[in-house]
Amino acid sequence: MSRPDGKTVIGKISYTNAWPLFHYADPGKLPFPAELLTAVPAVLNQGMQQGSIHIGALSSFAYGQAADKLLLLPDLSVSSDGDVKSILLFSQKPLSQLVHSRIALTNTSATSVNLLKILMKKSLNGSPEFITMEPDLDLMMASADGALLIGDHAIKASWSNHKYHVTDLGRWWKEYTGCSMTYAVWAVNRAAVQQSPGRMKAIMEMFQASKSKGLSELQPIIDEARAVIGGSQEYWQTYFSNLEYDLDDGKQQGLQLYFKYAHELGLLPSRVYPEIWNDKFVVQVKE
Repeated sequence: MSRPDGKTVIGKISYTNAWPLFHYADPGKLPFPAELLTAVPAVLNQGMQQGSIHIGALSSFAYGQAADKLLLLPDLSVSSDGDVKSILLFSQKPLSQLVHSRIALTNTSATSVNLLKILMKKSLNGSPEFITMEPDLDLMMASADGALLIGDHAIKASWSNHKYHVTDLGRWWKEYTGCSMTYAVWAVNRAAVQQSPGRMKAIMEMFQASKSKGLSELQPIIDEARAVIGGSQEYWQTYFSNLEYDLDDGKQQGLQLYFKYAHELGLLPSRVYPEIWNDKFVVQVKE
């Protein structure tokens, strides 16, 4: 499956949390024409659903919305088993006092927004009013009692804003469910698998090799993060080392629970049963 010009389009999340899986991935070395499209999750999600992006990263929630069109790639994700450090709820008052408040949501990713909605309802039996805004903490807090930021916006805000209560959604999910949380997955369009299985396998292997090298050779990634975003060597070393990039049984279980809760709250129209592809067969994730 490719565009009229023959190129296969690969989706790349722009946030730093996915850099280890992309830093050493070079589509120019593939034996066929391929283009890496870098964007925020919302843009990638739409492209994967519509088929204009054939393979790559997207938010977990977006995968759930289009699971009938997509297959997960094995052993690739952005996950945490506790603190994630870049999905943060800033609030004027403690979390327990936000159950009937107004919360401003970032407009850049659906996974984190719906994770907050799930935790508010399931953990606190809360029903706050949610509004969606551009990811600017000062503007959000001027209009609401709390503000959800993700990715690099959350990281920068955590460095410079010390007057608010801060809740890490990865830790909250872990405390409530006992499970890890998977925020982004790597997936392939089912039509692309049928039309170009060899290309898709080559791209999957490219990502897996990039992950392996990225985790063993983190320093260039840390240097780039410091140059682009700021922060210290120690911060980024801890940040990247804290994240997990596989899709083992525990992460699959946490992802299933997330989809189950999303369906129960009406955030997804039906239950999602993820399927994982490799070049030989498809495996359905067990509950």
